Amino acid sequence: WLPISFGDILYTVLGLLAVRYIYKHWKSIKRKPLLFLRNTVTVLSIVYFAFHLLWGLNYYRQPITWKLDIERKYTLQELVDFTKYITLQANAYQMQLTGDSLSPVHIPYSKKEIFQKTEEAYGNIQKQYPDFEYAHPSLKSSIYSLPLTVMGYGGYLNPFTNEAQVNGITPLFRMPAVSGHEVGHQLGYSAEEATNFIGFLVTSQSEDPYFKYSAYHHALGYCLNDLYLKDEQQYNEILASVNLGVRKNFKELQDFWKKYENPMEPVFKSVFNTFLKVNNQKEGIKSYNSVVGLMINHQNRLQAPSSNL
Repeated sequence: WLPISFGDILYTVLGLLAVRYIYKHWKSIKRKPLLFLRNTVTVLSIVYFAFHLLWGLNYYRQPITWKLDIERKYTLQELVDFTKYITLQANAYQMQLTGDSLSPVHIPYSKKEIFQKTEEAYGNIQKQYPDFEYAHPSLKSSIYSLPLTVMGYGGYLNPFTNEAQVNGITPLFRMPAVSGHEVGHQLGYSAEEATNFIGFLVTSQSEDPYFKYSAYHHALGYCLNDLYLKDEQQYNEILASVNLGVRKNFKELQDFWKKYENPMEPVFKSVFNTFLKVNNQKEGIKSYNSVVGLMINHQNRLQAPSSNL
């Protein structure tokens, strides 16, 4: 119900209180450092317990592959075919939105409008996918968008307030895909490949062509990266067929992240990687890329004559 992030405000207030406490009690902390350490560990233990009680147990729920009865495995040929399909979709929507193959897509919506349209997109698939019902919308731009960018993150879920936080300075053409991803976490899906897949599914089935483009552009990036590692020749052939306007959006995104590159970013990524592995995501940060297998196998199910999805 708040237009701004209550969770971010909560973090700010608690951080300031912690600094104030340390400043005020610095002499006693120096006299009894072990007592301070014990109290700190106690507080952190309570926070960690609250995290698991409020949201963290989702790391141990049944995976989305079980929920939708799809697999992660796929062949090289399936990857090639799917990447060609995604390329056609991205090219088609880029052409539709710009009128030529050369111009990058610029979304004409405000962040508030993107969040509203994300809620509508979830509503559109509710009948087909009841588990993705977005009953309590709380999608917001984080007041910590700059720190998130410095750390290399597109958004996060606040586990204590269950607010989906989006990096508000992300290029707008990418924001629908990111918003769909973060709402997936809000619905209780912890695995990154699962929320990447949910974000793609919801955004690609939106009635808005800008959202569809965002979904296919995001998916194309994952597919091309995967194909580059498996068959560089096929990668180069497909890349040559990608509209220049689509590639300009990739360059826009690349330039955005490059602008904020810093020596600490790998450290933040390493910490997050460890956090994911500790919380039952064995692939760690690499799990983001596993969305490719989910998208391919879901597409195969849709094309099967007996598919109920």
